[in-house]
Amino acid sequence: MKINNSLLLFSKRIFVVGALTVLFTNCKHSADAVTPPPPVTPPPPLVNEVDFWLTKPDETVKLQKQTDILAFRTTSNQYPDIEVDENTTFQTIDGFGYTLTGGSAEVIYSLDASKKQELLQELFGSAESSIGVSYLRISIGASDLNAAPFTYDDMPSGQTDPTLASFSLQPDMTDLIPILKKIIALNPSIKILGSPWSAPVWMKDNNGFVGGSLKPEYYAVYANYFVKYIQAMKAQGITIDAITPQNEPLHGGNNPSMIMLAVQQADFIKNNLGPAFQAANITTKIIIYDHNADRPDYPLTILSDPAARQYVNGSAFHLYGGNISALSQVHNAYPDKNLYFTEQWVGGPGDFKNDLNWAVENLVIGATRNWSRNVLEWNLASDPNYKPHTDGGCTTCLGALTIGNAVTKNVSYYIIAHASKFVRPGSVRIASNHAGALLDVAFKNPEGKKILIVLNKGNVPETFNIKFNGKIVTASLNGAAVATYVW
Repeated sequence: MKINNSLLLFSKRIFVVGALTVLFTNCKHSADAVTPPPPVTPPPPLVNEVDFWLTKPDETVKLQKQTDILAFRTTSNQYPDIEVDENTTFQTIDGFGYTLTGGSAEVIYSLDASKKQELLQELFGSAESSIGVSYLRISIGASDLNAAPFTYDDMPSGQTDPTLASFSLQPDMTDLIPILKKIIALNPSIKILGSPWSAPVWMKDNNGFVGGSLKPEYYAVYANYFVKYIQAMKAQGITIDAITPQNEPLHGGNNPSMIMLAVQQADFIKNNLGPAFQAANITTKIIIYDHNADRPDYPLTILSDPAARQYVNGSAFHLYGGNISALSQVHNAYPDKNLYFTEQWVGGPGDFKNDLNWAVENLVIGATRNWSRNVLEWNLASDPNYKPHTDGGCTTCLGALTIGNAVTKNVSYYIIAHASKFVRPGSVRIASNHAGALLDVAFKNPEGKKILIVLNKGNVPETFNIKFNGKIVTASLNGAAVATYVW
């Protein structure tokens, strides 16, 4: 039979199309039989909830903000907890800072105008643009870190001035007072504590700057000396928040210096200084002792005298002797009286790791955990030869800054900055626990932020949790490193 070629070709096309249709249909039925899984939604990225600033003991990192993501979570782990409890509160914080010695003011003042302003801004400006120094100690007259000893009423040998007619701030008008005015312009609320190293020598029983004691017949005159000082500084626009009657009253070997025993200081306060402040309507705080933690009996002796105690705001300590826990001994005996930490030096040329660790453990953490309202390192600045200082004064006091051809930041700059930048005046210490080699202290600032300062006292890295309100953040800290956490 003869088949038409066109018809045959048409039939083949129908066959192919039909076959493809069947194949497509079968594939569709097969696909319908297995439902693909829904797309997996990735977890949201972690959002940082805790900022932190780090200093390493090898000086490769100094108070640098880190980029690690630290987020709170509810899961637990095997690491130790530092638990922070904002509901358990202790003392209010007045501030952190340094002693602006006459020598410090002199070397800062020597900078050209733009560098001087830039440095002061970095130290005392707003916390966002500075390390936020909020408390200063200054000497009433010269300290041993002035070029030479002086008071505000020095008389020729053999002469006296019981009416204080020759009283004058002139010796400090060249650099200290001008620098203070610039600081106050940057931070009008900064607290200033004044301490004398010596009374005018004509008031003393040895007629000299080194050692000796205040003659009882000049107690009333010396009380008026403090009144005149506070009033004269106020006239310069400088408010003296507090004074101590004598720096290191049990150390008579410095130049200048003066011995004032506890019974003498109690007598001076209750019979002269307190009543003189009251009569002149002066609200400047009277803070006693201002010496080492090995003699808590000194402030306790004064505070045990009700007539003296009524004029006393609190007690100040240094830590060249004793244990920082002595502050709590005084607090426990008189919990209504405040505690202050007003001086600790770093000996040049310094050891960054060990100086950092010792001071953070004993002062930033130790003093505040023992009720201190402030922590002050010793001199703010010196030149590369640790000058100026008096003949017989400290020859190796390393400033927070060394000012020569350049400005160098030394270890006490970072010791204080780890607290001062974050723990602003009005902050309150809150509860926290130590965890193994990790030592710490916690605060809540006036804006409600929590600050945790942690020192890894060990030599190996430690991983730990910051626990707050039932949640944890896991962090790590190298051996001998310091970190400040803020959330």
